[in-house]
Amino acid sequence: MPRVKISEFRSKNILCSAFGLPYTGVHIDATTDWQKQIAGLSKTKRYVVKVDQGVKGRFKKGLVFLDRKHSQLKADILALSKKGYRFVLIEEFKHHTPDSESYLSIERTRAGNMVMFSTSGGINVESNAAAMKSSLMKPSSAPSVEQALGLKADSMSKLTAAFEDNYMAFLEINPLVVTDGVPQFLDAAIEVDSEAGPFVKEAWTVSDFRDPAIKTPEELVVEELASTSQASFRLKVANPNGSVFLLLSGGGASIVVADEVYNQGYGRELGNYGEYSGNPDEAETYLYTMQVISLMLKSKSSQKVLIIAGGVANFTDIRVTLQGVVRALATSKAALRRQHIKVFVRRAGPFDVEGLANLRAFLDREKLLGYVAGSELVLSEIVPKAVASLKAGE
Repeated sequence: MPRVKISEFRSKNILCSAFGLPYTGVHIDATTDWQKQIAGLSKTKRYVVKVDQGVKGRFKKGLVFLDRKHSQLKADILALSKKGYRFVLIEEFKHHTPDSESYLSIERTRAGNMVMFSTSGGINVESNAAAMKSSLMKPSSAPSVEQALGLKADSMSKLTAAFEDNYMAFLEINPLVVTDGVPQFLDAAIEVDSEAGPFVKEAWTVSDFRDPAIKTPEELVVEELASTSQASFRLKVANPNGSVFLLLSGGGASIVVADEVYNQGYGRELGNYGEYSGNPDEAETYLYTMQVISLMLKSKSSQKVLIIAGGVANFTDIRVTLQGVVRALATSKAALRRQHIKVFVRRAGPFDVEGLANLRAFLDREKLLGYVAGSELVLSEIVPKAVASLKAGE
């Protein structure tokens, strides 16, 4: 079961719905026209502004602004955006005292759902470990949890139902503030089974999931491309100043090539990882290739190579995808030559002879040619050829 974090915005919608409570939080995507959203908020209320990207310890990292005026919201969002964060949550500020903060979590384990709770919650919950209690979640254990936290008698049954109905693997509410038996979820973190989307009341979408890593512009472009295409696209930055960059096709082949880079002693020099597959068209391949090239050109390494590789495709038209690759390389050819980058290719599949011939001719003409091969070369053997080029300082 792939455990993935979902946004605090979605988490609180689930929790509030389970208790029949309203939720008025505002989800901000810093890449959109978010200023219209904050313009519609009340100018007389006070707010909390915080990063909503699955980051732990946000308060201590300066990623939470408390008790903010409406006039401060724009500056707060811009400040978080400049730090590289895309998603922000705005909520009405709830006045409370620190001693009213408690902690509650449920985690799915082999033994059953494990409940942990403490009347000493908040950002310093770990320093009050002695106050933490735990037990397997059973109907008989619910009253003790509810009584300790001041919750109404049916609260744990509602929470457990939401946990199961939404295929959660982990739920943490910290701090939890309870007033007259009614919970206030000041902070909430949820991990779910990402494959259970079709079975929940409102199916998970890409916008629900959160990765705490700060994404590069190139990664964000590929993320958006993947969300709109029938093909598959993935891109992760490994070392932004690496010397080996990969344009890989197929999940299995991508692992083989990346492992061989490590075997050749260049694991620390791997600039990126990812793959494209599922018969992308020429335009999609061009866009994806441009992102890899962008990362490669930004690298401060003095010597760089680009490895274009993949297994023997079953139905991907190699000729079409390589047309997209050639167009991207042509767009950046001057910069590639200035940085003395060489391109090493091992691709095979339908129409590969024509596709590889066109690519080889382009690389040779533009003085970017490292090596080009089809299925006559074992997939992993393209890596030593690229590494040899780096060692020779070509």
